[in-house]
Amino acid sequence: MTLAKHHAKVIAYDIDEVRIDELNTGIDRNNSEQPEYHVPVSLTFTAKLEDIRVASTYIITVPTPIDENRLPDLTVIREVCCDIATLLSPNDLIIIESTVYPGVTEEICGPLIEEKSGLARGIEFSLGYSPERINPGDNENKLESVVKVVAAQDEVTLERVKKIYAPAIKAGLFVAPSIQIAEAAKIVENVQRDLNVALMNELALIFDRMGIRTADVLEAANTKWNFQKFTPGLVGGHCIGVDPYYLISKAESLGYYPELIRAARRLNSSLAEYVSQKTMDLLAVSRKAINQSRIGVLGLTFKEDVSDFRNSQSPIVVNEFLKYGGTVFSHDPYACKDGFLQTYGINLSQWCELKELDAVVVIVPHKFYTKDQGRKILRALKEDAIFIDVKSAFDSRALPESIRYWSL
Repeated sequence: MTLAKHHAKVIAYDIDEVRIDELNTGIDRNNSEQPEYHVPVSLTFTAKLEDIRVASTYIITVPTPIDENRLPDLTVIREVCCDIATLLSPNDLIIIESTVYPGVTEEICGPLIEEKSGLARGIEFSLGYSPERINPGDNENKLESVVKVVAAQDEVTLERVKKIYAPAIKAGLFVAPSIQIAEAAKIVENVQRDLNVALMNELALIFDRMGIRTADVLEAANTKWNFQKFTPGLVGGHCIGVDPYYLISKAESLGYYPELIRAARRLNSSLAEYVSQKTMDLLAVSRKAINQSRIGVLGLTFKEDVSDFRNSQSPIVVNEFLKYGGTVFSHDPYACKDGFLQTYGINLSQWCELKELDAVVVIVPHKFYTKDQGRKILRALKEDAIFIDVKSAFDSRALPESIRYWSL
């Protein structure tokens, strides 16, 4: 959309025909705040690969997940490179925005495109890299307002890359010295956040044993000028919970074993089980048997106010309760019910089904839950219910005294 406002012809391609039909009619299912929009005349959506042959620049934004062994899975980006190779004409430009470890663009994508197209890399086609910095659900830090890192294989190509992005990015461009540096920068952005959240999660585990609320500690510490405030919580999604493994894999291929990055990943991956166990412990203290309890789990996407549930940690919590016989009502106002069932095997409940709950676990505090200070949730609870506020999104002082409250 943003590029289409500044260029005469933009063609967006995806293999999901249903999504393409929705986008062509002005509906974006991934934009929970404003799903309807106007399609500019310069923008075309298509599910037909042949339709993008007319392009002279191809921007690749496909997912780069990990496999069951937590190793980089480059299957999709390889397939896309092969597809684009069948369409290339001399002097075409390929820009990769997907998150990859340093070296993928020039050592894997470039040679693969060269092999499949029969065109000479650096002579008949060129490569650029500009990592995506979209923050889903963030209406302030949008594509136009965030500095965009760009890099290319040579100066001539770099100028082409800059001409594509410069008109659309009001915040400006940052030119990285090389493609590998730009690739590494994107990885570092997400690794740093993963480590920062891991520190907060570890502090939360310590303070929980002391009977101290982490949110209160952080509020006090934040009065110091150089304190960096992060908050504890479950880490999911297609970036922060995935990208560290790309750097870990690359480092290990070079003979270095990253201890801190791996430790942060282990800790963040363990929090879902800790939250579920804490809930069951509190149920036991309240003399409520798990197999006789009605439990609401709220917020199943990977972050607030988005519909994306890739790598969400919430299903781990749900399945732990189910394993011990709990009656679980899983709710999310934005997640696709059919998609969630297909991915995780979990049926999403309608809000009206959440009644007489013995416990509620708010994992992702969507505005749907917080806009009335939790009154909607309280109406769904029994008088002596347990309120698990994972991210400290609610004011515990506003809750009735009969409610047992806990947060990370």
